[in-house]
Amino acid sequence: MAEHRTLVALPVFNEEATVEDVVRQVLEIGIDVLVVDDGSTDGTRHVLAGTEDISVVRHAKNRGYGAALATAFHYARSAAYEAVVTIDCDGQHTPGLIPDMVAALRLGSIRPFDHVSGSRYYRDDVDASSAPADRRAINKKVTCLLNEHLGLDLTDAFCGFKAYRVAALKDLNITETGYAMPLQFWPQVVDADWRVTEFPVPLIYLDENRSFGGSLDDAAIRMAHYLDVLNAELASRGLPSLAPEDVPCGG
Repeated sequence: MAEHRTLVALPVFNEEATVEDVVRQVLEIGIDVLVVDDGSTDGTRHVLAGTEDISVVRHAKNRGYGAALATAFHYARSAAYEAVVTIDCDGQHTPGLIPDMVAALRLGSIRPFDHVSGSRYYRDDVDASSAPADRRAINKKVTCLLNEHLGLDLTDAFCGFKAYRVAALKDLNITETGYAMPLQFWPQVVDADWRVTEFPVPLIYLDENRSFGGSLDDAAIRMAHYLDVLNAELASRGLPSLAPEDVPCGG
């Protein structure tokens, strides 16, 4: 992996309790670190200011998870990295897996993968009981919809632990700023004919009450919003819209 320039990007919003430890673990691996501070209003900015050997891009106001990832992608392309790994900063991902995830891209091979997507449900023996019921139900339904209608073979549509071949990022046009970003991402990946594989990662939930923002904390409203984003992306490609009942699975 040493011969390939890799960036680890951490989207952060009010993570003062965990950001220092996660950054430390990534730095111990010896990989460049970018933190996208998405307008944090707690002590995150102070913690980052006291952390050496990292790059920080700060949004003046909170713009959303998708916007933070778009900033990270732009940074990775501008700095000519070969791979970028995104990892959440809430302690629910395992930084020690980053080298293996990058290796799974097989950079330098004749046909490298464009994207390695972490999956918390990759193995059949995973005990999903620790996942909040509403999040797991929505993940199953959305994953099923994407697989059936886009020809994908995913087990986890929403995991934030991912690796990307930076050269492929030019194919993306991410305008969805919030947590619904994957519903825009996956149709674009299919349209660009990316080579995609999944990578098993641990299922860890430390904050079962994480807010998705306002009314989106209601599972039904959140699912409807996800479908709106997906259908808007499908419509832009002249494809028919979808409804939950279109696929009798994942509910």
